[in-house]
Amino acid sequence: MNQNIVVIPTYNEIENIEAIIRKVFSLSKPFDVLIIDDGSPDQTGAAVKELQKEFSGSLHLVERKGKLGLGTAYIHGFKWALEKGYEYIFEMDADFSHPPEDLIRLYQACAEQGHDAAIGSRYITGVNVVNWPINRVLMSYFAGYYVRTVTGMPIMDPTAGFICYTRKVLETIDLDHIRFIGYAFQIEMKFNSWKYGFDIVEVPIIFTDRTKGASKMSRGIFKEAILGVLSLKVNSYFKRYIPAKKQVQK
Repeated sequence: MNQNIVVIPTYNEIENIEAIIRKVFSLSKPFDVLIIDDGSPDQTGAAVKELQKEFSGSLHLVERKGKLGLGTAYIHGFKWALEKGYEYIFEMDADFSHPPEDLIRLYQACAEQGHDAAIGSRYITGVNVVNWPINRVLMSYFAGYYVRTVTGMPIMDPTAGFICYTRKVLETIDLDHIRFIGYAFQIEMKFNSWKYGFDIVEVPIIFTDRTKGASKMSRGIFKEAILGVLSLKVNSYFKRYIPAKKQVQK
């Protein structure tokens, strides 16, 4: 059985979905793909079903009714992957902003170098962002500074959505209690991984803004992130994080 699966949430990604799936399956390292589609009106789900005829057993689809949020899509995908026995679970956008070929580097960081989680980082070696207006670059970069200042978490790109989690990380985090659905979801997952003592590495990538389809960004997502970081820090004072290695020793 393939140990690697890439979870890709979609909503109206008909312009990108076939190309991103074919690109992942063309890589030298085998990855299965799980699409979590939130009832896309543009027939993204139907396109995936058609491709399943070609990639039977490797391309999986979960269709949800309505737009339920990025965070809940990933949680659903993580649980699905754990239930099916995958060892390395990746998250990635459908719009090619995350270079699919870098899935291999994230895999190597975990499977070969021994890290528990690997983040495809836009900011670990400077600012590696293409096609974003300067105001959005600054907003994203200083959001990372804000997160590090409030939480103490030493991650340069805490809102990154291109990640490899090993199975033990997702089994340790209580996925049922992950609360946020936008950018704050990404921060919350990394914060929990860090608090549980997992070894997290940032792998430099070049992030390129989408050229097809519409962005899902909104003011509400940024508001959730700003307020969510504060609540994460406050709530952490009332939660006991038992490091994963100690859990295993019990």
